[in-house]
Amino acid sequence: MMDNVSVVSTLTLSGFNGTASYRVTLFALTLLCYCVIWLVNVTIIVTIIVDKALHEPMYIFLCNLCINGLYGTAGFYPKLLSDLLSPTHVISYTGCLVQGFVLHSSACADFSILVLMAYDRYVAICRPLVYHSVMTKEKIGIFVFFAWLVPIYLVLMSTITTSLSSLCGSHIPKIYCINYLVGKLACSASIASVIIPAFNYTFYFLHTVFIVWSYMYLIKKCILSNENRSKFMQTCLPHLLCLNVTLSQSVQNFMAMEFLLIPPIINPLIYGFKLTKIREKKNRSKFMQIRLPHLFCY
Repeated sequence: MMDNVSVVSTLTLSGFNGTASYRVTLFALTLLCYCVIWLVNVTIIVTIIVDKALHEPMYIFLCNLCINGLYGTAGFYPKLLSDLLSPTHVISYTGCLVQGFVLHSSACADFSILVLMAYDRYVAICRPLVYHSVMTKEKIGIFVFFAWLVPIYLVLMSTITTSLSSLCGSHIPKIYCINYLVGKLACSASIASVIIPAFNYTFYFLHTVFIVWSYMYLIKKCILSNENRSKFMQTCLPHLLCLNVTLSQSVQNFMAMEFLLIPPIINPLIYGFKLTKIREKKNRSKFMQIRLPHLFCY
């Protein structure tokens, strides 16, 4: 068996079995969803970048959340669209590792950015007097830098460890690649291939615990204050809705589609357009386009 290990350069994605009869319909729907994802996320990103009034911590974090949504979906949808039109569903071993890296790092970066958003709301609502001294531009830059660096580094270490394993199989029972599925094809599991993923899962589980705790704490604080309750409804409630969607995964083959379809669309729609300043910005733009030319007619 070890003599055949080195020749495993192509992997088969068996999750597409049974989709041949309606793959054109799936392709059209998937392409539509991918276009919508780009539309809503780019709209939020451009709006925040262009309008200097939105260069505040929460909107900067939101912008990075949308960028991460585009990054994660770019590692999934192009390959999926190609496979839906192809009679064979294969991926190179290198391509599989790259796709797994992109999907893992995007998911981890999502949690890191959500932690920053939760912390920002905690400081804004519970410690408003020190908010501007805590959330300075320099600190925001550092926060965002590490929100990207840490997930990329941790997932890169996991991917490198996975790539060093010798494969004794070539069938991935999904429509996508992740390190866990590739690791299951390994002839034997090294200590590093067990410890590093375990550390990563624990690390981001603690992220989830912090997010849940912070919002439970904010809910408790906001119950007693009308002003804080208003702040919570405007900024934190959409965040909780997005987080709830992100974590609600059920059917196995739908997990990747749900995680890479719903959050990139729902995050900008529920969270972005719900935020007051972005909504006001869109309303002003609509007024300039519709009402202003009409006034000049008079």
